[in-house]
Amino acid sequence: MDKLKDNWLTDGLIDFEYKKYVLLAYLKKVKDSFQRVELYPFLSDLVFHYRNLITLRENKLLMAESFPKEISAERLKNLELSYRKIIEDDSVMRELESIMEYALPKFKASLDEGSYIYDYVESKCEISPIGLTSLYAHEGYLFVSQPPEKETDIYRYQVTFFEQSSEPMRGIHTTFVETSERNLVSTYENLKLSLIRRFTELPNPAVYLVNSKIKFPFLQTLMPVAKRLLVKEISKVG
Repeated sequence: MDKLKDNWLTDGLIDFEYKKYVLLAYLKKVKDSFQRVELYPFLSDLVFHYRNLITLRENKLLMAESFPKEISAERLKNLELSYRKIIEDDSVMRELESIMEYALPKFKASLDEGSYIYDYVESKCEISPIGLTSLYAHEGYLFVSQPPEKETDIYRYQVTFFEQSSEPMRGIHTTFVETSERNLVSTYENLKLSLIRRFTELPNPAVYLVNSKIKFPFLQTLMPVAKRLLVKEISKVG
């Protein structure tokens, strides 16, 4: 089981032992992934499911503001319809409440493990601007590097803003540009100048480097951490 369904709680047989089996099989996959230091997509899925259970337990309904912006309106609507059908069934609710009470600490333990790994990875990464910092930092380039490679992965990024729980939030979209070899001539500054010459629509781009001191799984771990580091760095600029 690589992914737990959004509506796993109400999908199929609503039985404590069955749901326990489903949950433990999923969490075994999560643990195996974390042992490989692969954080995503499981870490974001754990956050979703944990918030889902907390909200349902406390309110008996889903509230859109409790979830990340990435969840679609259709996804929320389907979950709400699924839960509304069982709210008024006392016997089913009692079974669901037993499942939730069992599942919540399990999710929390996995989240804590994932958060610990995330903090460790982040502690091994440094972010710094390349050249002069642009006054407009919401669009530019992200360089990502880690040992022992002598190459740098280059992404174009764009920061977006959205409202969540009446608070402004930042998201980020990245597009892969290229992988460039680093050497005495091809410095980070020269890579930046090359990008400016080739992509004239960004004449004075913000460019940031995330450099990891340790090699991590790139797509599953380092890149998601690098993107969050970038968002935090840009938020300091304004």
